[in-house]
Amino acid sequence: MEQFNEFISSITSLEIIDIIIAIGIIIVFRIFSSTIAYAIIRMFKLKSKKAKDIRESAFYSPLKVFFIILGIYLAVLFLKKPLNLSQEVMGFVTIAFQIISVIAFAIGLAKSFTIKSSLVSKMRKQSKRQIDDTTLEFILKIVRAIIYIITAFIVLALLRIDLTGLIAGLGIGGVIITLAAQDTAKNLFGGFVIFLDKPFNVGDWIQMDSYEGTIEDITFRTTRIRTFENSILNVPNSKIADSSVINWSKMERRRYKVNLRIELDTPVEKLQILKQRVEKMLHERESILDEETIVRFDNINEEGINMLIYTYTDSVGYDSYLAECEDINYKLMKILEEENIKVAYDTQNVYVRSK
Repeated sequence: MEQFNEFISSITSLEIIDIIIAIGIIIVFRIFSSTIAYAIIRMFKLKSKKAKDIRESAFYSPLKVFFIILGIYLAVLFLKKPLNLSQEVMGFVTIAFQIISVIAFAIGLAKSFTIKSSLVSKMRKQSKRQIDDTTLEFILKIVRAIIYIITAFIVLALLRIDLTGLIAGLGIGGVIITLAAQDTAKNLFGGFVIFLDKPFNVGDWIQMDSYEGTIEDITFRTTRIRTFENSILNVPNSKIADSSVINWSKMERRRYKVNLRIELDTPVEKLQILKQRVEKMLHERESILDEETIVRFDNINEEGINMLIYTYTDSVGYDSYLAECEDINYKLMKILEEENIKVAYDTQNVYVRSK
C-alpha cells in the first residue's frame, strides 16, 4: 500500500495530463470503433446498402474489437515516455496486441465460412456444381478447423515457443496419443464416410438399430439426432458408418395394403360391385398412384372371402400418410355399409356331446 501511495505521489501534473490524454484515446477509439468498422466493411461491400447486412458481416464484430484494442495499445505507447515503461512491459503489451489482433482476424475469417455467410452464398451461385447443405456444412467445418489450427500456430510463434521442439515432443508421445485417440480417429473417418456416401442430410428422418429421429447436425465426431420424444441423441459417426441406416425421408411413395375379409355367403354380384367401387374410389384420389393399384378377390377359405387392396400413395410424411390411410379406411367402411356387405370375423364352432 505504501509503495502504491509513493507511486501516486511521484506522478507529476504533466504525467496526470498524459494519463488523461491516454484515457481520452481509449474512449475515442471505444466510441468510434463501430463507426470505423462499419465504414471499412461498407468500402468492400459496395453492392450492399443495408446497415443491417453490414452489421451482420463476419468481420464487423472482430473489427470493433480490434479498434478498441488498438486504442488501448496506442494509449500505452503514448504513456511509454511519461511513465518510463520498461522494454519488458512494452514487449508484453505488443505481443498481447498482436495475439488479440490475430485471433480477431481469425474469428472474422472463420465466420466468413458459414453456410449463411454472403461469401459462401456468392461462391455457391458462381459454382457450376450443386452441393447440398449437409456436404457444404461439413466442408466449411473443415475449413474453419484449418483456420483455427493455423491461428494457434501463429499465436505460439508470437509467444516465442519453439515449434520444432513441440513437434518433436509430439513425435515422442505419438504412440500414446495414437492409442488414446483411436475412437476419435474412427469417428472422424466415419464422418468422412457419411460425407462421401451421403446416406442422409440434415433434416432427414432416419432409423438405425434402436435409434430413430431427425438429423439435426453432423460433426467430425458425432451425428446429432432429435428423437420423436424430443430428446437429443449423439451417435458416434463410427457406429453409423458400420450400421444399416433407413432413410425414411428418401421415400418417394408409401404402401397401403389391406386384406378385406368378407363373409362367405356374400353374393358374387356384390363382390364385383365392391371391387369396382373400391377401384373407382382409389383412382379418384390425387395422392394415389394409379399404375400401382391392385384390387383383387385373391383368396377364399373357411374364414371368409379375402379381397386384397394394394396401392401406393405419394404422402410420405408419417402424419400425412396416417391421415391418408384413415381417410381411405373411412371410405371403405362407407362402401361396405352402403352395399350392405358384412366383414367376416374369426369364428369357432364348439360341439357339445349330450349324454
